Amino acid sequence: MPDLLLELFSEEIPARMQRQAAENLKKLVTDALVNGGLVYEGAKAFVTPRRLALSIHGLPAKQPDLKEEKKGPRVGAPDGAIQGFLKGAGLKSISEAKVQHDKKGDFYIAITEKKGRATQEVIAEIIPGILTDFPWPKSMRWGGAGGPTLRITKTAPGIDVKVTEFSWVRPLHSVICTFGPETEEPAIIPFKVPYTNIVASNSTRGHRVMSSGEISVKRLDDYAKKLEAARVVLDADRRKEIILSDAKNIALAQGLELVEDEALLEEVAGLVEWPVVMIGEFEKEFLDIPAEVIRATIRINQKCFVLRDPKTGKLANKFILVSNLEATDGGEAIKAGNARVIRARLSDAKFFWDTDRKTKLEARLPKFEQITFHEKLGTQAARIERIARLAKELAPIVKADPAKAEKAARLAKADLLTEVVGEFPEVQGLMGKYYALAEGIDKEIAEASEEHYKPQGPNDRVPTAPVSVAVALADKIDTLTGFWAIDEKPTGSKDPYALRRAALGIIRIALDNKLRLPLLTVFRKALSALPKMTDQKNVKDAPSISPEEDLLGFFGDRLKVYLRDAGARHDLVDAVFALEGQDDLVLIVRRVEALGKFLETEDGKNLLAGTKRAANILSIEEKKDKKTYSSEPDASKLTAPEEKALAAAIKAAEGEVEAALKKEDFGAAMHAMAKLRAPVDAFFDKVIVNADDKAVRENRLKLLNRIREATRHVADFSRIEG
Repeated sequence: MPDLLLELFSEEIPARMQRQAAENLKKLVTDALVNGGLVYEGAKAFVTPRRLALSIHGLPAKQPDLKEEKKGPRVGAPDGAIQGFLKGAGLKSISEAKVQHDKKGDFYIAITEKKGRATQEVIAEIIPGILTDFPWPKSMRWGGAGGPTLRITKTAPGIDVKVTEFSWVRPLHSVICTFGPETEEPAIIPFKVPYTNIVASNSTRGHRVMSSGEISVKRLDDYAKKLEAARVVLDADRRKEIILSDAKNIALAQGLELVEDEALLEEVAGLVEWPVVMIGEFEKEFLDIPAEVIRATIRINQKCFVLRDPKTGKLANKFILVSNLEATDGGEAIKAGNARVIRARLSDAKFFWDTDRKTKLEARLPKFEQITFHEKLGTQAARIERIARLAKELAPIVKADPAKAEKAARLAKADLLTEVVGEFPEVQGLMGKYYALAEGIDKEIAEASEEHYKPQGPNDRVPTAPVSVAVALADKIDTLTGFWAIDEKPTGSKDPYALRRAALGIIRIALDNKLRLPLLTVFRKALSALPKMTDQKNVKDAPSISPEEDLLGFFGDRLKVYLRDAGARHDLVDAVFALEGQDDLVLIVRRVEALGKFLETEDGKNLLAGTKRAANILSIEEKKDKKTYSSEPDASKLTAPEEKALAAAIKAAEGEVEAALKKEDFGAAMHAMAKLRAPVDAFFDKVIVNADDKAVRENRLKLLNRIREATRHVADFSRIEG
């Protein structure tokens, strides 16, 4: 079956856009082909700094023929209806139609056959439109020989003029489009790129410097081989493998190891078509700068990798650079040029580092009084004081020294005003630790500067040192309660203040450290410390429930996400969260785990079914009677042995459950609940709830409510699926 090869050759595509552009090209073209009835066997997209390419294997030579039936009017219908049918069906006379009989009579049927077009025609039609509307994050228009031409269209005589022109991420130079079977010479599909002078061909160019002239290609294997000969590695993943392998080998030869950086590797692979890996060097005196600052300087400014001594774990005064060409001097000039720029940048970083240490962290704090955190939440200084007070209050819960927690919280943000963090925001917190240690500040307090921002994502580590935990919790809780108080909550996919991440951070800190954190109490303390809203005009209407309760509900949703990712059932979280006063994350998770294990047993499954049956009957009867049956059943009216046994079993189980819950033994509580399974089954098997005697019926409905209430000691079974 024929294959399609498409290449879009241009000036350099920004590395950050390349992967997505390749995926977009693949999806747009394959979707359009499938919509046109052209199903393929496989497709793969490629990208280099100067080209997007797509190969689609196993396309048919033409579209399938289509047969369409169109039902017309009844035989003997008025002439107007007949003529309308003929026109709509494209028939010249009614004799061309067929008559079809059904239970309502005889009707005319128009059968039309549409021949499938050649695949080449379909491709020539769909590709220009895809190129015109290609979803680049940013694109440009350009002029000059061979560049875009403008098409001017009058949208209304003498009123408006519409100018249409082609744009691409960078100037587009040429397009390859070939199609054909492996056994034959593929054909060129010579469509024209809209509003330009570019016509698709089978020619491209290789490396900008190490290759010259045009290259004629046929299909993917031929295309890839000829590009390789012209110093272009087509596959981005292969370029990454070359860079990583060569970098490791060069480092090993120097007795060093590469500090791997996946994001930088991806970016560098998008900057070169022919990766040439080299090693450069800078002065040892710069190693006095914190390693993270050296790495950030070299990474951001020169897109180079750093190396370290595997014996000490410390950075070496060498770096790995990736060139896009094989230089005649072996790359000496390239290495020298990179070293010169790195030297200048490290000199700046060293100056910032030395300058910052002349001012103590404590002395920087007054400047926060002139910096607004949020117009409704006050200054950064006020926020820091709130965090410090809350950290001190949280200290006993997390087993931290209150004085240290308070001081750590007060200093944790101070490095935001330093020169190094101003230049490299990604090292905030970390630099605070370095400055604090340089001042001789207690190590626990210093480390809290770095760790209070953690975890910053699902793969980031959680702080475990008590002082760091206190500050991390206080910081995140102040953020959440503050924005909750002014009703700036996440909506849909929008979360400008990263409140979901803050909540997940608190959840992970509490669970990983097994902290018994009373969320509602903590939220109230944090809310009470916020500025009073004297002007309510800009504050949205207050929710019907308190901010802390609303925020707890938000935590329930975040906890469901967290536990679902860990394999737990979201409905069990709902069932436990529905119980009044459940704000201890550790206990909630333990309850959920115990409930999950219980429901995997036959007793658990049957008790759930019985409880749901009782709840459904109650719901129906209470709605019908317009009253609730929440009071205690009358023991003297329990006549059937099964209802007497059930009442006794409920009373005994509740006592056992209550005793187990006091000990926080949730497994034992579930075991006690399991004892209800047999009497509940017997009750529904032998007892008629809706008895003729109204008093007996009402008493039995009250007994059903006791089943529902008894299970609510461990969870709200009505929220459990199944």
